[in-house]
Parts: sequence; structure tokens; C-alpha cells
Amino acid sequence: MDLKNLISQEDLIRRRKEFKKVFFYRICGAGMGPAAVLVKQAGYDVEGADSAYYPPMSTFLETTKIPLFKLDQVTPEFLKKYDLIVVGNSVAGKLDAARMIEATGVPFTSFPAALGALVLKEKNVVGIAGTHGKTTTTYYMTQLLEKLGQNPGYLVGGIIEGRDPSKLGDKYFVIESDEYDSAYFHKISKFRLYELKNMILTSLEFDHADIFSSVEKIEDEFRAVIPKMRSTLIFNQEYPSAMKLYREYSGNKDQRWFLYGPGSKIGPRNIRIGEAGSTFDLDWNGETVSFESSVVGEHNVLNLTSCVVFLLSEGFRVADVQRAARELSMVKRRQEVRGKYHGMIVIDDFAHHPRAITVTMDAIRARFKDRKIITIFEPISATARSSLFQNEFRDSLAASDKVIIAKQDLPTTSLVGGDLNGDQLAREINEKGKKAVCVSKLEDLRSAIDGYEEKNAVLLVLSNRTCLGLWESSFVKELTP
Repeated sequence: MDLKNLISQEDLIRRRKEFKKVFFYRICGAGMGPAAVLVKQAGYDVEGADSAYYPPMSTFLETTKIPLFKLDQVTPEFLKKYDLIVVGNSVAGKLDAARMIEATGVPFTSFPAALGALVLKEKNVVGIAGTHGKTTTTYYMTQLLEKLGQNPGYLVGGIIEGRDPSKLGDKYFVIESDEYDSAYFHKISKFRLYELKNMILTSLEFDHADIFSSVEKIEDEFRAVIPKMRSTLIFNQEYPSAMKLYREYSGNKDQRWFLYGPGSKIGPRNIRIGEAGSTFDLDWNGETVSFESSVVGEHNVLNLTSCVVFLLSEGFRVADVQRAARELSMVKRRQEVRGKYHGMIVIDDFAHHPRAITVTMDAIRARFKDRKIITIFEPISATARSSLFQNEFRDSLAASDKVIIAKQDLPTTSLVGGDLNGDQLAREINEKGKKAVCVSKLEDLRSAIDGYEEKNAVLLVLSNRTCLGLWESSFVKELTP
């Protein structure tokens, strides 16, 4: 590995006006594509390449008129005409492509570093961080600011109906602040490079077991950025790791700190959840303020609360924030109703962590009070495929009426623990009095769905990928409105 042409964040910021032509290597990624568009909107001449282009990112990129190439067109001589190369995280350090980029003599960096230095340095950046709820909360904050008459920039790590995944905007910039690493040469969390001015921490517990060996290692990523911030930090007090960081840093007089969550001074409290939405109270400046919103589920009330606290701390009027919170849309694959299958309401959700499964299921029960829940769970992330949460998955899934474990025969890449035992998981859920089965192939999954079929039920599909190919199969065509 030759990193002599890796440009530091400080130099990238100092020299940002020198760069004219920026090349994104592996541009069609969920982070790379939106970042490339933001850099283009910031005034740079942007081009990019990838091995293949697939919707929705390919469609988004085509609308921006960014020149796109295939990787087999990219040679060392080709790259030398650019001032800066932005390298995607899908480029492993052992690949020949990494050696080629390093040898061009052109400065290179990761997309979080490029985004922080070239786009976000002069913005009032609001980073939405945490194990759960980042995407949803980022989208909530974006919508709220828009309803309050602002023109916020944003980068949301999910698919949003009728909206691009990123936008430059004006004063405020809301960004999903992932704790995953940034590139083979930047083995640090993305949010450390985003030039954050404010932070919302929705949650903090162990995840990403393929790159972190403990929750303390994740805490250290926050320790690297919190002391540098000079504005507002809003933490969910439910999480011991979040409170550990709060106790370490909340004495900083250059920062404004707020805690929210059940039992906090702010709240929320008196949460009432129905099929059409939720109501709740917050305490602000010694007064009780009531909110009603279309969001469903206590976890989404908490996500919304964090946004409300930030907006009120910024000086927006209570009445205006109340109005803005009434109608909010969701990102796709977050409690998304996909249709009906033989009378069952089919819901697609991204949850892949025990706590996320629990809160999602609570929200579904509140929304569909009279229906049974049949849950399909695909443990596909490195953490979910590991044995770390074997018992926790059992307990969270046993809240369903029936369970299907859709487990590929794919070993975990977790740094700690062995592989999740899907058959044991199903067996122990059965022992709790709930029907459960483990399958590993799409045809067996389809058979299990048909075998569990109940007309008055919700079929809840929990996966952060395709669920053994279910979402790419004829199942989708068989869904009815």
C-alpha cells in the first residue's frame, strides 16, 4: 500500500479551490453517487466510473448529466487528467485497482473526506448518528426544515419516493452519519470526516461486528469528533454508551447539550399511538407542549423528538414546529406497505438488529391492532449472521405469532463470536409456543409463507437486502393493492 498521494483532510480543505476536475471511482454506490452529485452542485467538474450501473442510483446519476464510464475504460493515463480521485469503499486495499490509483500521482481520498472538505465545511451540518433510526430521522429533519421555510441540503442513505437522495441546499445540511468505515485507507467512521457542527445520537449499542470488536470501539469513534464540535448535541439517554459520552463531554461550555427519551426532563411523555399516527408531550422552557404527528411507533416518536429539540434550540417557534410535525413521510423500506398477498398485508422493513426488530414489531401492532403478525427475518449483515445476538433475536422474534428465519448458508465476517444457528433459533422460538421454521432457499421460503398464510395477518419482512431473493421474485408480481 502506497499512500504518499493520499491527501489529508486539512490539505483537502486548504486546497479545495485548486481542484477543478474530480473523479469518483465506483460512483454507483449508495454513498458515492449522492456525494458525487453534491460535489458537482458545489461547482466542481465531476466524472465517474463503475463496473455496472443499476437503478435507482443509475437513474439518479443520469439525470445529473455527470459523464459516466465503465471501469475497463479507466487506465492510469485516463486518471492523470483529474485533480482529485475519490475512491469508493468497495475498493479493497488488496486490489490491483488500489495500486493503480495510488501510482497515478493524483491526490486521492474517500467520499466522506471529499464531501466534508469540498461541500460541508461552510455549512451548518446536522449529523444524525446512531445504531438505529439514522435514515428515518435524517428524512424527518429534512422535511421539518422544509416545512419551516428553509432550503436544507441533505444526504439520506435510503430511497425516497419522488425525491433525490441528496441536495446541496442553503444554510442547514442534514446528513446521515454512519459509523461504518470510509475507505481502505480511511478505517474510521464516516461521520468523523463530515465536518459536523451539530449531532443527534438516536442510539448507541454494538453493531458492525465485521469492523468493531466491541461497543467501546464504536464509542471511541465518537470521542474523536465530539470535542471538536462547537454547537448542539442531542443524545437519547436510553443507551448506556450514549450516557457515558454525555458524562465525559457535557461540561464543555462551547457546546449545548440536550438529553431526550423516556424519563428525561424533556420527554417525550404521554405517548399515545394509533393506526393513523401518534401524539406526545414535550417539556420545553418550563412549558408542556403537545404534538400530533403521522409517525407511528414509539421509536419514531423518539426520532421525531430529537428533531423537534434541535429545531426549538435553533429558535424556531413552537407553533410552527407543531404544524410542521403533523404530516411526515417515511423512507422506503421503513414500515412500507408493499401490498397484499392472499389477504395478508405485506410490510417491508429494514430492521436487522434485535432492538430494531422489537420496536418495529411494536409499531406494527399499534398500527394493525387486530391482525396477527407473521415475521420473516433474514439475518444477512455481518452482525446478524453472528452468534452475538442469538438469544436476543430469539426473544425479539418470539413476539410474533409465527416466524420464518430466512438464513443463507453464509459464514459471518464478525470479529467476535461464531455463526448464528438458524435451526436452533427456530427451535427455541417454537419452545416459546410460537411457530417457527428456518429455511435457506427461496422456494422453501415461498412454501413456508404459503403454509403460514392467514387472511387476517400482517406479513412483516425484515431484511436489509433481498430476503433470499424474495423481493426480486414473482412474489412481488403476485401482490395486490
